[in-house]
Amino acid sequence: MSDGTVFIDNDFVSPADAKMSIFDVGFVWGDTAYDVTSTWNNWFFMLEEHLDRFQKSVDRFQLKSPYNRDEIREICAECVQRSGQSNAYVKLQMSRGVLSNRTVDPRLSDSKFVAYAIPYVWIWGEDKCRNGANLYLSSFERVSSKAVDQRIKNYNRADLVQARFQALDEGCDDSILCGPDGYLTEGSGYNILLVKNGKVASPDHNVLEGVTRGVVSELCTLEGIGFELRKIHPDELRDADEVFASTTAGGIMPVTRISNQPVANGEAGPLTRQLQTRYWEKREQGWHGTRIDEILKSPVRKTGTA
Repeated sequence: MSDGTVFIDNDFVSPADAKMSIFDVGFVWGDTAYDVTSTWNNWFFMLEEHLDRFQKSVDRFQLKSPYNRDEIREICAECVQRSGQSNAYVKLQMSRGVLSNRTVDPRLSDSKFVAYAIPYVWIWGEDKCRNGANLYLSSFERVSSKAVDQRIKNYNRADLVQARFQALDEGCDDSILCGPDGYLTEGSGYNILLVKNGKVASPDHNVLEGVTRGVVSELCTLEGIGFELRKIHPDELRDADEVFASTTAGGIMPVTRISNQPVANGEAGPLTRQLQTRYWEKREQGWHGTRIDEILKSPVRKTGTA
């Protein structure tokens, strides 16, 4: 089984052979938009929603894609097919590209698209994603959306990295950050949700509008569970009946401890388990799925080699 396939410079290569210029503005300035989707049993999950969000991010960062949506869809599918992975983590990114050293005008560069498929990633490892993680309520502040629009998946992540170091130093698995207003935002790559009196709530501001969180909302509707987006004070974590997180890299994931203190009885709660079970059952059945072979039946990409 391969370790993955990368599409770069209009070619498919192994991860070891994928190279970018050190002068790419995406590297120099962090001037990059990206998105992550996944496959399970050769079904892409919520692919069109991820492509929608990716396009919005590209537009908000004023990047100019060298490929259209149909071409990007096919590139992602071919990355998965070439990787040989039926359960894959699929990332697509658009960087600003190389800018002449004679200008700082970002309009004068050509955007660079990269995609890859690697074996499915569990953000905290499969066991903790399925059975419970210990997240640290960080003292580092999430960058305001007034500075960097957090609806865009981007590489301006110094706040998240510092918070993750702090969490690990405290013996936790990862972090939760508050925004400038003191209310909860998100973690480094996942939305936070809490359960109180049988109702699910998640922060409504200064966060990524998670595709998986949207799936949680849909599952709540199907299961007759209340769901709302609202401001959440960090003190509510202490009194929550359950806490969980959601992301492409793990799905619906119980949070059983906050800053080394147990949430309720310190075990994954019944409502979290209910949603988690339904999520994976439905994914196994191809729910909201797009088959890789269906995408590749009608190739549209203009070029590319093995």
